[in-house]
Amino acid sequence: MVHSELSPSAGALEEVRRLAGPSAAIESVRRLEGGQHADTWKVDAAGPELTVVVRQFPTGDSAGAREQRVLQALDGLDGLAPVLLGGDLDGRWAELPTSLISWLDGHADIAPVDPGKWAAQLGRALATVHAVPSDRFAALPSVFDRSGGSQKVLAGPLAMSVRSSWKQITASVGVLTHSDYWSGNVVWRDGKLAGIVDWSDAAAGPRGFDLGWCRLDLVLLFDERIADVFLAAYEERSGRMIDDVALWDAWAVARSHDAVETWTPNYAPLGRADLTGQELRRLHSRWTARLLERT
Repeated sequence: MVHSELSPSAGALEEVRRLAGPSAAIESVRRLEGGQHADTWKVDAAGPELTVVVRQFPTGDSAGAREQRVLQALDGLDGLAPVLLGGDLDGRWAELPTSLISWLDGHADIAPVDPGKWAAQLGRALATVHAVPSDRFAALPSVFDRSGGSQKVLAGPLAMSVRSSWKQITASVGVLTHSDYWSGNVVWRDGKLAGIVDWSDAAAGPRGFDLGWCRLDLVLLFDERIADVFLAAYEERSGRMIDDVALWDAWAVARSHDAVETWTPNYAPLGRADLTGQELRRLHSRWTARLLERT
């Protein structure tokens, strides 16, 4: 059996083996990089075969419980989201809060050969998420009840402008928001978007919460042109023109102002080691200046 340097708890591995069948054995464990919410591994069992994603959350972190509640509500989202296979939040068989979820066959790709076609798929997938009927996410919290959706997190040159538009933001029609929709939380297979991962912060909120966040990511990775391709594909699939995109862009920038330098560990393992804290700050400041020109 091949382990990464840091492996899931013995209890989590035994639970995967149990899910696979009484005669199954753990064949391999591979750490998955690119996220900061949890330690994540792909675990393969054989005899019979089963692939499970094990996600371990820090002690006291409520993200594991949120993710399990969200995945139960999504029920696979027609293949776009993983399915919850099991979990332990109370230390029955895991040392840390743990989720066992289905494997979405694919890999992260934030350095595509054709960024335009890649961004268009991101836009269409997000439109599908936002089209989920409201009864499917009625039990989820509001983004405004989370720290990321609070006015308290706003900072930087655009914070005042966003605060002045807060009534418009909170009055926007609520949709199912992923709440951390960026290219690193999407998996690809044979050049096609195969699924969306890391649903621990999903909530009800304005569609602009996800739109502005993903556009910011695309500006950091590429440029505004690619962010616009993403938006156009979203509008085409959703059948809705986003007239207030400048507000959503500003909201994303203001709520990330104090944290953008800390995103290096998200990008580096996925092939963008050039996005150092200093470079992320430079690109963020340039996008901020561009948005200020529009306000």
